Amino acid sequence: MSQQKTRTTPHAPTATRWWRNRVGALALIATGTLLAGCGSIAPGAEQVPSHPVPAVSEAGSATPRLVLTYDGGLLVADARDGAVLSDHKLAGFNRVNPGGDGRRVLVSTAGGFKVLDAGAWSEKHGEHSHRYTSEPSLTELVFPAGKPGHAVVHAGHTALFDDATGKINIFESTKLANHELPRTDDVALPEAHHGVAVRREDGTLMVTDGNAEAVNAVKLLSAPDAGHRRTTVAESTQCPGVHGEAVAKDEAMVVGCEDGILVIKGEKIAKLDAPDAYGRIGNQTGSEASSVVLGDYKTDKEAELERPRTFSLTDTATNSLKLIDIDYSYSFRSLARSSSGDALLLGTDGKLHAYDVKTGKEKRAISVVEAWEEPLDWQQPRPTVHVSGSIAYVTEPASKQLHLVDLQTGKVSGTVGLPEVPNEITSIAG
Repeated sequence: MSQQKTRTTPHAPTATRWWRNRVGALALIATGTLLAGCGSIAPGAEQVPSHPVPAVSEAGSATPRLVLTYDGGLLVADARDGAVLSDHKLAGFNRVNPGGDGRRVLVSTAGGFKVLDAGAWSEKHGEHSHRYTSEPSLTELVFPAGKPGHAVVHAGHTALFDDATGKINIFESTKLANHELPRTDDVALPEAHHGVAVRREDGTLMVTDGNAEAVNAVKLLSAPDAGHRRTTVAESTQCPGVHGEAVAKDEAMVVGCEDGILVIKGEKIAKLDAPDAYGRIGNQTGSEASSVVLGDYKTDKEAELERPRTFSLTDTATNSLKLIDIDYSYSFRSLARSSSGDALLLGTDGKLHAYDVKTGKEKRAISVVEAWEEPLDWQQPRPTVHVSGSIAYVTEPASKQLHLVDLQTGKVSGTVGLPEVPNEITSIAG
């Protein structure tokens, strides 16, 4: 079995040492084994804040917030009514990911994963919590990455994947802060590729393995031993075109392939074959309330852009794959889950469709936006759905609007105009 040596990146200096930037160097040796190295923080990760520390106010309840990207910046909005609170200029095409601490968002941008403080959080005090708010701020902290890819939060840890190097940074999600980067466990894969990693509750790590030409392997690595080594405890090389991941009930996990899907439970990896020779499931979304994972499904390998009319439901409890045909299409930003586990698809017909994941039957369809067509360029804005609590947030780039859909009543409860054309969206619990 391959072994993997793991070390940790020490904490960055405290606030009293902001003026001392450390220059870190990380040497990665690509061999046939999986290696882990000690990653230090690159220049620019620790800098003097460019703005004064925002004033803090105590709130009577949690204040969830949204973060939306646009071409050249980010908007922070109040999730309760969609009101825009702040605008942060940041050049280029940016992507947003939950940081995992309920307060901060990681922005995939040039140079790495940049920390944005959405300005709302909770602190436990005995049997209750205190809630606080402050002005949102785009910090100077960056987790260095040549090509920042997937950022996955699970089991209290956040795993960042650098597609340019195959390096993975893992940290305790609650250790995120505004003035110093948290200690990280750094894992270096043999070759760079567009991949993903998920750290499980027991410390084991799911990783993809491949190179720039092909990615077809998924490995499950053990938790580090006393010598900081990881061993490969399970592996599958039967997953061409590996892409995406999702975690379901009881920590069952799936990874998409071009001919089906992998299901990972415990230390076993099972392959569920698609009924078509090319049956790609590249985007998935799971729910802790359900053993079923919602996924897309495409069958035309030669298409410049396939606009699918089928989606997939993978039951991790029974290792079964079900395909559901529909009379509309959708994009990779159309998939979401309700708090009860229903599958949600934002269709090109302008409706938000809800499905029972056990039967595949449609439960309701809510008219939200005008009919639309998926653009050829995946980076271009298109209607996007994101769920937080009982509200589904749906962007409408054509009208520069954000719609709030109450999933309990099945009605649009509010619509707000935005100052910019929205693209991606995520949220913090506050």
